[in-house]
Amino acid sequence: MLFFKNLFSKTHSTTLTVTSSSGFHLRPVAQFVAKAKSFKCDIQASFQGKQVNAKAVNTLLSLNLEKTNSFALTAKGSSAKEALEQLTYTFQTLMHEDKEVTNIEKKQHGYEGTLLEGEIVAEGITIAPLYDYVQKETYTANKVSFKEAITLSLQELETLYTTHQSDENSAIYLAQKELLSALASEANTLESLEALISKESHALKDGKLEAKIADYQDVLKRVKHHLGYKQEVSFPEKPFILVADDLLPSDIVALEESAVAGVILKNTSPTSHTAILLRSSGITSLILDELIGQHEDVVILDAQAGVLVTAPSLSDHKQAKEQQVIKKHQVARSNSKRFHQALTKAEKRIYVLANVSDVASAHVAKEEGAEGIGLLRTEFLFDTVKPSLKEQQDAYENIFTLFPDVTVRTLDVGGDKALPYIDLPGEKNPFLGIRGVRLFKTHPQILEEQLCAIFFASQNKTVKIMFPMISTVTEFNEAKTFAQEIATKHQLDISHIKFGIMVEVPSVLFLIADFNKVVDFYSIGTNDLTQYLFATERTHPSLYLDALSPVVFTAIDTVVKQATKPVSICGELASDKNAIATLIDLGLQTLSVSPKSIAQTKETIRHV
Repeated sequence: MLFFKNLFSKTHSTTLTVTSSSGFHLRPVAQFVAKAKSFKCDIQASFQGKQVNAKAVNTLLSLNLEKTNSFALTAKGSSAKEALEQLTYTFQTLMHEDKEVTNIEKKQHGYEGTLLEGEIVAEGITIAPLYDYVQKETYTANKVSFKEAITLSLQELETLYTTHQSDENSAIYLAQKELLSALASEANTLESLEALISKESHALKDGKLEAKIADYQDVLKRVKHHLGYKQEVSFPEKPFILVADDLLPSDIVALEESAVAGVILKNTSPTSHTAILLRSSGITSLILDELIGQHEDVVILDAQAGVLVTAPSLSDHKQAKEQQVIKKHQVARSNSKRFHQALTKAEKRIYVLANVSDVASAHVAKEEGAEGIGLLRTEFLFDTVKPSLKEQQDAYENIFTLFPDVTVRTLDVGGDKALPYIDLPGEKNPFLGIRGVRLFKTHPQILEEQLCAIFFASQNKTVKIMFPMISTVTEFNEAKTFAQEIATKHQLDISHIKFGIMVEVPSVLFLIADFNKVVDFYSIGTNDLTQYLFATERTHPSLYLDALSPVVFTAIDTVVKQATKPVSICGELASDKNAIATLIDLGLQTLSVSPKSIAQTKETIRHV
């Protein structure tokens, strides 16, 4: 990444390229802006002749940045150089972690009635009458000022974010909070806020981020609610399929409490926050921009085949009901057996553990049926403020008490993951730079505190400590020796602690025989391993990585066959229904997946 400096004005510039298929949308923009605000310098973003304040969510969103778009980021002031370095890392991390919303493959069908084909938002199949979404706004005067309404709305969004942190979609509320905060800084009356939102929404029209207009309307709705405006919607008491141009993210809560059987939206996208929350709620949904016409008494919404059957025959009803029964049994069977062992058809037991990011997600994993934690990402503790030893210890203790088997990955930052209190040099290729275990040499104090916290929290309970980005046996030995010396320094007995490595650097594949002599276990991180095997950055805008490539399975096979110590897998491949059978055939007996994937992963194993 090249930085350009004006020696007289202390101005630095760089160019960033959007690599996420969803574009530079609200959630990553909100996180980027939050980071930008921490620097006391002027930061501007420029794209196609338009320059905006990079410390305001609404203005940065207005650039409508899509995948492959490159924009200039310029900082001016005493901390300009540091700001650009840190923001570059933050941006790359956000692009790296932004999950692509893939099109759901449509299943074949044999319906005879009139069909309208749409885009699947959330899979499912339902039979019910259509119902038009009609909203009526009423107003009752109150004594709440505009400023107070803004404050109450911000507090509301903060509460929603805090109480839903175990949900991967909680970032939506935090993003909306940042959006409203930015808007409120420019508006001091309801009228000016409405005018500003109208202006910003217009800037998103016909662009990749057009679906985010709903977020503007959602924050406006919150503010108006506190000012006495109420949007009233009545729903039938019997099952219905809601038809609407679009919905706001906050509408989903009311829908969850209704008898809704399905939703048809005309103007949205699968990447909108409304669509994300519909999927999270499990509400059968379809995007259908065609005119539905006269509503029939009963229709079939098949969001597995991606169709709406508006004049279903008796045969269509029979087919739909059969699919409903199959789907219902599949879900019920998976959920009811989520605490059961996962045994293959040959009665081979496969252990299903969870990848967790914080205390809340560890509790979710417990409820979802995880048999342990195969990957505890400790980065959650290391945010904008460095955590104390006690804060770390308390968090680890809370998690260790939940499971008999916990694997803790030491701090994996650096390179593409930045922290404001860790001074790392800017690197041209952060994925090949100072990250993971390499921090033991550059920032030993932070790692010493983390290891102490783990040792104190373990309380003589067996805990596995895993070092990331290990490439040589020497690196592992040095990291383990560092840990042992810390234990000696604090007079701690760590005989119950096991030490292992993440297998993600290809050099390890050629050193298994040597690693067998020193490690206690291996965990294969297929995400980074695949990236390094093909020398292709996962966030690259045009190069494609095949996670199911035979090369990946050959690498895994190499580890499993040569290892004399336990081997698990904690990459996304572990929960891929198309990969599980192959992984088991290769000899893997422990898979670590996201909490929400546990029940389905166990059920898939039972059919292998």
